[in-house]
Amino acid sequence: MRYHFKTQQWIPYPIELVFAYFANPHNLPGLTLKWQQFRLEEATIVPPPPRPLAPDPSHRLNTVAAGNGSSITFSFRPLPYSPARLPWESKISHFVWNQSFADLMVRGPFYSWEHMHHFETETRANSSGVLVQGTLVKDDLEYSPPGKGNVLWSRALQTTFVHPMVKRIFRERQEKLITILPVVLGRIVPVPPTTPPE
Repeated sequence: MRYHFKTQQWIPYPIELVFAYFANPHNLPGLTLKWQQFRLEEATIVPPPPRPLAPDPSHRLNTVAAGNGSSITFSFRPLPYSPARLPWESKISHFVWNQSFADLMVRGPFYSWEHMHHFETETRANSSGVLVQGTLVKDDLEYSPPGKGNVLWSRALQTTFVHPMVKRIFRERQEKLITILPVVLGRIVPVPPTTPPE
């Protein structure tokens, strides 16, 4: 059985910077659960088309981006304190600068896994009422748990373990982004103001 999971998060940084951060596979391990010890093992990067020229020079980055056809292999611990590591090999099956990209699992713990990342420019008022042009990051995930040949087993696994784990993975990623991005992107562009200008 295939399951669908969606979530979204608004980030107070320009879309060019946020997209570039997510498109670099070297950044993924820092967003995963600590006990998983997610590690990038191998990457065959297919360069994407030339990136659009951002109007603001401070948003013009020259960073690694995994374009369509890139192959990326990670390894991770499936359970806390597990001595064993499992492989997770993904292929980038779709890539459009500053709009979206998709990763498709070709080898790993799930029967299937396809994760579409969407990015939209969105202006919101922060807690102080200051309008900030940021980025709405949307995740659209379709997956099938292990054991697809056994429907009852697959459903039980989804209910008791997989769905709660997927929710926790994305919740933790969102929490980590709040602390990581100001550090990483703050070196490039000033942190948005937290108080209204006088």
